[in-house]
Amino acid sequence: MTNTPTNSRRQFFAGAAASVAGLAVARSALAGLPEPVIQTSVDTAPPLVPQSGRPYNPVVTLNGWTLPWRMNKGVKEFHLVAEPVVREVSPGFKVNMWGYNGQSPGPTIEVVEGDRVRIFVTNKLPEHTTIHWHGQRLPSGMDGVGGLNQRAIPVGKTYVYEFEARRPGTFMYHPHADEMVQMAMGMMGMWVTHPKAKHPHISEVDRDFCFLLNAFDVEPGSKTPKVNTMTDFNIWCWNSRVFPAIDTLNVRLNDRVRIRVGNLTMTNHPIHLHGHEFLVTGTDGGPTPPSTRWYEVTTDVAVGQMRQIELIADEEGDWAMHCHKSHHTMNAMGHDVPTMIGVDHRGLVKKIQKVAPDYMLMGERGMADMGEMQMPIPDNTAPMMTGTGQFGPLEMGGMFTVFKVRKDQKPGDYEDPGPYKFPEGTVAYEWNGALPPTPRPAASADTTPAAATAIKPTAKGMSH
Repeated sequence: MTNTPTNSRRQFFAGAAASVAGLAVARSALAGLPEPVIQTSVDTAPPLVPQSGRPYNPVVTLNGWTLPWRMNKGVKEFHLVAEPVVREVSPGFKVNMWGYNGQSPGPTIEVVEGDRVRIFVTNKLPEHTTIHWHGQRLPSGMDGVGGLNQRAIPVGKTYVYEFEARRPGTFMYHPHADEMVQMAMGMMGMWVTHPKAKHPHISEVDRDFCFLLNAFDVEPGSKTPKVNTMTDFNIWCWNSRVFPAIDTLNVRLNDRVRIRVGNLTMTNHPIHLHGHEFLVTGTDGGPTPPSTRWYEVTTDVAVGQMRQIELIADEEGDWAMHCHKSHHTMNAMGHDVPTMIGVDHRGLVKKIQKVAPDYMLMGERGMADMGEMQMPIPDNTAPMMTGTGQFGPLEMGGMFTVFKVRKDQKPGDYEDPGPYKFPEGTVAYEWNGALPPTPRPAASADTTPAAATAIKPTAKGMSH
């Protein structure tokens, strides 16, 4: 994790007076438009400690940042700019997206329960848009469904949303205008409302992380997602990043850790953490009562849902955290590759290479070799399996990162501590002793072919 450029941490200040096209907001309260803060770094920014308004314990957005605000007569004012962006999904692999304030996903918005919030939204897209505040209790006219609750925001215009953050929890924001295109292009972000006082169902934590699950269909060698894709996505991301470009979650031994995960893909994701069990302490509906919780190591996050998990990081080490759908931990995966496991290619490859010199044998023994192969791929394409650890290739991509627990990690320090130093005798090792014979079932002496009958269709029905 690296420090974020200064411009992402500065507080907003009032700009020149401007006329604002808004949604039922008193014009006298709008002395000027807050200056938008733009961020293009893909690194995880440090937590934004509040300098005004009510205090709270800030979150850390994985490979993202928190949007600064200004206070205007007791109202928290934010400025979101909907615009085309270029997101570095992994080093050497950039994708044309639509997002907010230079990023996809957009910045996390953090407020406190009871805050009066005013969000200016400027549309720099090539078409109209809106913002829906997913999961919020608010006036119907601020809900952001184009045509139903408001007129869509025209190109080049700024609209204003204003409401009270009425309940604590983790929420999301995204368009409800040409949604299939705009969300497929990456328009989304997270919203966290902190409790205004000690809450019976919300624990105080040492580390608080959040990120969104999102996915794209980007043809190898291209840069723009295919927005009409419904199921065959090939780039599975956490906050528009794929492993090994997803930052690690770095915590101190025995920290109480909260992780908030929102899903705006087209399928569910069973999120699995190694080495620890956790409790699901919150959903889109708010904190869960303690009597409804039980320990898990995997929680399924369905489409349009948020799940908040909490744990005590009491096992030191490097622990994998990932989606448990196997094909979601790979990048740029093709769906038309035949399974060749067990097929004997001896003598065939050289014959094929006489006609196609670049032909490579894939999958005769499985696909693990691809984790270390330097096979040629089109420009601007993420390798399917990549990343290395201290013992070799990780053979992972997509929705995967590492939860790093260290006893010497300082409080408030989010820097990557590097590879874990395993205590002597705690790493799996090769057995060099004798192996017992492997029992095999005796082969059957019966060579009689199995009886089978065929059912054939006729004009009147089925016949044997």
